[in-house]
Amino acid sequence: MIMAYELPKLPYAYDALEPHIDARTMEIHHTKHHQTYITNVNNAIKGKADLEKKSVEDLISDLSAVPEDIRTVVRNNGGGHANHSFFWKIMGRMLAANPKANSPMISSSAFGSFDAFKEKFRCSRGGSLRQRLGVVDLKIKSGKLEIVSTPNQDSPLMDGNTPILGVDVLGTRVLSQLPNRRPITSKAWWNVVNWDAIAKNYS
Repeated sequence: MIMAYELPKLPYAYDALEPHIDARTMEIHHTKHHQTYITNVNNAIKGKADLEKKSVEDLISDLSAVPEDIRTVVRNNGGGHANHSFFWKIMGRMLAANPKANSPMISSSAFGSFDAFKEKFRCSRGGSLRQRLGVVDLKIKSGKLEIVSTPNQDSPLMDGNTPILGVDVLGTRVLSQLPNRRPITSKAWWNVVNWDAIAKNYS
């Protein structure tokens, strides 16, 4: 049976992010956690042709078009699918020794310096489970960058924003607590950010 959404392949091997994130953690996060979101959103929209034909990004960008009885399921699981599909693409083996060279927008007047940006990004977590660096309505805000936190599996797309960089705080925290899993620290995660992909997202 053809389903609306399928688990995307990672753009790298499961062990590509070692020693910062181990292969087993990546495999579980990808094949178990991400797949669960896909299965749930597929089941929710099954038989609704108008929803099944949409990309997951279009689906969660217009939740008002989703019937109320499945809206929460679509929000949580469609959001989880979109967030994780995005998350995988902004990581990779250290592709840039100097992130500022590939991501000049990070060192813009919005943050002052790369170190200041990382600190603000870390502190913005608060009680939320996810955070993203987003472009807030390019046409109105002239491309101003802001750090925003979104709860659960909400996506900036739901508020009309464009995600540039994001980290799945909850997923990495839970998986790093599994038996024999090395804790995934903020410092370790910065070592696997794909700054070429971030620059492309910004462009």
